Amino acid sequence: MIAFVSGPVAALAPTLAVIEVGGVGMAVHCTPNTIAGLRMGETARLATSLVVREDSLTLYGFADDDERQVFELLQTASGVGPRLAQAMLGVHSPDALRLAVSTGDEKALTAVPGIGKKGAQKLLLELKDKLGAPLVGAQRAPAAAGPAPWTEQLAAALIGLGYASREAEEAVSAVTPQAEAAIASGGSAPVPQLLRAALQSLNRAR
Repeated sequence: MIAFVSGPVAALAPTLAVIEVGGVGMAVHCTPNTIAGLRMGETARLATSLVVREDSLTLYGFADDDERQVFELLQTASGVGPRLAQAMLGVHSPDALRLAVSTGDEKALTAVPGIGKKGAQKLLLELKDKLGAPLVGAQRAPAAAGPAPWTEQLAAALIGLGYASREAEEAVSAVTPQAEAAIASGGSAPVPQLLRAALQSLNRAR
């Protein structure tokens, strides 16, 4: 198993980072939260989990070992594959997930794209004795914000992808109505979808 990768960041995309390790570019799938913390050309260290399939080897990367452990624990629940587990971590921090499961918070889980009410109920039952209690007494976080408000998270991700601060601010403003509409309907600001929309607005402006 590849426990971590460390090296210069060779390329960045909304959900993918390429880390140069010994002259080899390792493609690592990451959440927008993790991408936001990376910078082109700078050395990065990502905890990783290798998912082996008959026709593929896919490397998933995380900001720390705790996030990787939660990613792997989530997949012990029936119906949860690596993509859904990563989506859950893209919406919630590890402690926010622990808090949601320990308190039976269906709404927090249904904020994750791909999880409906029945799926959330099933996950709460299956994960109850697996994730454990929050490590640092986490308070209830906004559903899609994770460790930072969605505006800061989105701007940081865009800057990490090489856009200037002014461009990032304009792109955040462009997608704000979409985020506010999602929040007003009782949901949350879906950062991965907002990131794609922000990139589209930047491409149209160029």
